[in-house]
Amino acid sequence: MDHAVGIDETAPPTRGRRILVLLTDAFGGHGGIALYNRDVLRALCEDPDTAEVVALPRLARLPLSDLPEKLTFDVSALGGTIAYLRALGGQLMSNRPFDAVYCAHINLMPLAALAARILRVPLILAIYGIDAWERSPRRLVRAAVGRADRVLSISRITLDRFRSWQSYPETVCALMPNAIHLDEFGIGTRDTALAARYGLDGHRVVMTFGRLAGNERYKGFDEVLEAMPALIGQMPDIVYVIAGDGGDRGRLEEKAASLGITDHVVFTGMVAEEEKAALYRLADAYVMPSRGEGFGFVLLEAMACGVPTIGSTLDGGREALRDGMLGELVDPADRAALIDAIVRALDKPKVIPAGLDYFAFPEFSRRLKDAIDRTLVGRR
Repeated sequence: MDHAVGIDETAPPTRGRRILVLLTDAFGGHGGIALYNRDVLRALCEDPDTAEVVALPRLARLPLSDLPEKLTFDVSALGGTIAYLRALGGQLMSNRPFDAVYCAHINLMPLAALAARILRVPLILAIYGIDAWERSPRRLVRAAVGRADRVLSISRITLDRFRSWQSYPETVCALMPNAIHLDEFGIGTRDTALAARYGLDGHRVVMTFGRLAGNERYKGFDEVLEAMPALIGQMPDIVYVIAGDGGDRGRLEEKAASLGITDHVVFTGMVAEEEKAALYRLADAYVMPSRGEGFGFVLLEAMACGVPTIGSTLDGGREALRDGMLGELVDPADRAALIDAIVRALDKPKVIPAGLDYFAFPEFSRRLKDAIDRTLVGRR
């Protein structure tokens, strides 16, 4: 296995910042956190003040591609805890100094805090969702989590819940919501082959996109399934597309059968990254009445394709829809309100909402640079 992908460590040092990033996955990874981390790494590397970003991933599928020019993606960290510790030790023992440590998951804080202490540099912690909403059951994480010099939160709800059990002043915290690459989406014509694959011709399509995980039954799949009998009574041509895959799929399939709506529910399974935009464009309404999303990036993707979107009043989806400015918000427990919102959404035209550029990648990069600059100017 190659020990690193990116900058040649034998090259002479370049003036500028060097940042050490400890993360779960990014390039070669799948899912929301991996996507977020890829954007973080790209934004760090695009900063003209950055000379090099060294990232240690826990997980990645090789081979890798499209790595930023300033990124060293140290794949020697792959292969379990011992490999990760060995790779981190190698970086700490190198004679090339770092200017900051960026911890991309709360569970990596024990290692990140140790690294920052050894390097004598500021420590930045990124938090996302339910992983940070309650006190960690891991003793080492609890001991280390209060040592960050700056906390970057994907949403206000996540930050408030985190600060309810871990004391941090507001002055060292900043919001870093997901970035949307608007150029990768947009309103487009329906992909007839994709529609035929899922049997969607002649149907009005309601969609939810997400991982079907048994320990994450908060995304709203159950709530929409339970609303479907009433919706079918009003619109016999309606179909609910559940996009994504995971261990909870069998239970959801059984639930659809028990509700008598199997013919009106489509499970896509895993969706290839290059098909995501085309899949969103099959939808007439996107709905995610969730209860535990730290943010809800899929809401941004759906809106970037012009799909009328419904989110939740109870979690980070509210912030993704900017308190209802970009889409409709419902209480997941209010089935009547959910049904009414879906009916209204299906009657709306496809339009990319004004204000979505608040989440555009250039804004994400600007926010991250500001947070890094502030952290390096003065430590907590």
